[in-house]
Amino acid sequence: MNQQLKHTLKTYGRELIYALIIPLAAGAFSSVLTPDSSEIFNMLNKPPLSPPGWLFPVVWTVLYIFMGLASFLVYTSDKYTKPALTLYCTQLFLNFMWSIIFFNLQMYLAAFFWLFLMWFLIIITIVLFYEICKPAAYLMIPYLVWVTYAGYLNLAIYMLN
Repeated sequence: MNQQLKHTLKTYGRELIYALIIPLAAGAFSSVLTPDSSEIFNMLNKPPLSPPGWLFPVVWTVLYIFMGLASFLVYTSDKYTKPALTLYCTQLFLNFMWSIIFFNLQMYLAAFFWLFLMWFLIIITIVLFYEICKPAAYLMIPYLVWVTYAGYLNLAIYMLN
């Protein structure tokens, strides 16, 4: 391990743990609040290109780790980060609420519009992250791609159900 990385981890180790825990905890708590999501998803009429249900928690775990790393990189940069991190937290809250709207309330059209708002905020977050730390922005791109795909699934499920 190089000296700069050792110094960063020694200086910001706690912040890295928090940055990873926050999105992972948001995802886990959302999952706890939507305990029947797998059963509901399995019963829905789904569009072509729908993934198997087991793939969702795997992908989301990876995405939450990427998001946490991205927020850590922004937080530890030398630039002013409050607007970018505030927007990051806002889109993370929208992410948290989407499952509740979609699975618990089964309001598929409202969930789609909620997802669209989240998608828009993710784009702005990526732009702000890019201005602060390019690798942080790049770490958010898989999340944007997955949410775009989720938008396709969400809208199609609304139309099919």
